[in-house]
Amino acid sequence: MDAMALDVLALLFLAGLAGGFVDAIAGGGGLISVPALLATGMGPVAALATNKAQAMFGSFTATRAYAKRGHVDLRAMKAAVAWTFTGSVVGAVAVQSLSSDIMMQLIPFLLIAAALYFAFGPNIGHVDRHHLMNTGPFYMLFGLGIGFYDGFFGPGTGSFWALAFVSILGFNMLKATAHTKVVNFTSNFAAFLVFAVGGHVLWLPALVMAAGQLVGARLGANTAMKHGAGVIRPMLVVMSLAITAKLIYDDPDNILHIWIRTWIA
Repeated sequence: MDAMALDVLALLFLAGLAGGFVDAIAGGGGLISVPALLATGMGPVAALATNKAQAMFGSFTATRAYAKRGHVDLRAMKAAVAWTFTGSVVGAVAVQSLSSDIMMQLIPFLLIAAALYFAFGPNIGHVDRHHLMNTGPFYMLFGLGIGFYDGFFGPGTGSFWALAFVSILGFNMLKATAHTKVVNFTSNFAAFLVFAVGGHVLWLPALVMAAGQLVGARLGANTAMKHGAGVIRPMLVVMSLAITAKLIYDDPDNILHIWIRTWIA
């Protein structure tokens, strides 16, 4: 991997830029970056590890941009960071020895539900609403759960966090996106540490894509702050469905894949 051609590195930079832009608005940047890494010939664990290494630059950049504009109070996120970090570390350790078969079956259904919620919920995410749970138990429950998922598997993490912030804490869409970037950076960084210690990160592609992430994430965060729910909501729907389609297509044993194949036949 240290001898990657310049054209391959250039494409990885562009993938990082595109992934950072999309991720800063709605999550799902891994839909761009992970296939790009796999296309270079690296194995799945190395691709996941390298993706975490480059993605954390984008999520940090977006977090900083949102915090500077007052859309998230980082001091109020200490519990969220602690629980998410813990969940992600456990997930990243587990992925190196456990099968993801159950998640592969379940995640498409959850992403479809998230897409439907954002697509058809009346005025979802345009204004703050009453919360259904206090932040303490919310961050413990979702920090451990979604943090584990991001460390273990990852696709759709941004959609799940946005759905939780909007539906449970009653955040508007921009506020939910800003808070999502904080916990997204946390789980990316935690998983990166585990993978780096295990020697799975390939540094050259990670650094090249990180440069793209820095540019893309800043552009994406500025776009989201300028247009608010008008751009975030449709992109969440699109990315949730795109990730669902990718997961179903890649897994011939998935229930939905089997059903579609049978229906077409």
